[in-house]
Amino acid sequence: MGDHIDYSGLSVLPMALQRHVLVLYRERDDTSVRIAATAEGYEAREFKLSRKIKPYQAGDWGNYAKAAAQGLIERFEIDRGFDAVVHSDIPVAAGLSSSSALVVAFALATLHANDHEEVERLELAELLAEAEHYVGTRGGGMDQAICLAARRHSASRIDFNPLRLTAHPIAPEWNFIIAFSLVQAQKSGAARKTYNARTRECKEALKKVIEALDIADKVDSYPALMRGRRVHDLLRAAESALDETPLRRFRHVVTEAERVRKAEETLAAYDLRGFGRLMKASHASLRDDFGVSSPELDELVDLATRAGAAGARLTGAGLGGCMVALCPQERAGKVLTRLKNKFYEPRDYEGPLEDQLFVATPSGGAAVHPV
Repeated sequence: MGDHIDYSGLSVLPMALQRHVLVLYRERDDTSVRIAATAEGYEAREFKLSRKIKPYQAGDWGNYAKAAAQGLIERFEIDRGFDAVVHSDIPVAAGLSSSSALVVAFALATLHANDHEEVERLELAELLAEAEHYVGTRGGGMDQAICLAARRHSASRIDFNPLRLTAHPIAPEWNFIIAFSLVQAQKSGAARKTYNARTRECKEALKKVIEALDIADKVDSYPALMRGRRVHDLLRAAESALDETPLRRFRHVVTEAERVRKAEETLAAYDLRGFGRLMKASHASLRDDFGVSSPELDELVDLATRAGAAGARLTGAGLGGCMVALCPQERAGKVLTRLKNKFYEPRDYEGPLEDQLFVATPSGGAAVHPV
């Protein structure tokens, strides 16, 4: 819960999945970084570590390695390169943080190759959230934080400024089903313009609401604006201060922040139905107010809820990617079957079905293992 509000500094509630980006690396005696991928269509890349690393063209997968290196060089002594092979079972551009996972994996390899194993995880998460802007997308810090600091069997509320995580156990009988829409949303490619526009729109809406309330001397952020104020009152002020489009963006931000708060409460109370209702409302907001859903995502959400899911929503940045549905364990089979029969069988897709449709396991964060 909480998509598209982390870059407004508001709390979010994600969990990590059992999918991985794996980097097998060997240190070098020079500054060269050479990387290859096991997946088809990803050409080998090579670059040198330096104070200013020039990016490849927009959308190139090698920019994620460069983003990690560039961010680390600005903070640490990094002068030893490595040779690496990358393997991933995370669907690409599917809203499951594959790009951030790639940045995190390369960052850990770079740090360990340069004997900086002691870097604290939340410090690294903050650094990499900024470093990922290298690829051209102005996102928040949720993905990097959960990749690095997630706890098994749990979701985590992530607060910003300062960054901190609070883990909440997920009931074992809760099943979260992930379904890929078969439409990719390339955050560093074609969708980048839309994502960056949403970031700008949220900032502009905030500024106008603050001016309308005449509190610019006291408030300069969404968290400060929402502190001690009711969402209903903020929306009433926004309706008089904003045109239609910025009003919709503002409404998503403040109502989603409230849904995150309530979702944390329902998670702690093991209230599956309550959590599901919040997921439905979140999807409607992302679709109608934030404009980042798609016909395929809407279809998946509808199929899942009709099959007995307590709730469903798009996950990630949207404009393609994945849906996540919540259901009790005894209904998971029915939901999976309905999605298989009604969504996937009429369509063509690459690879096995389990790459597109699976039950998520709440998992721990990234780790380094000697071989």
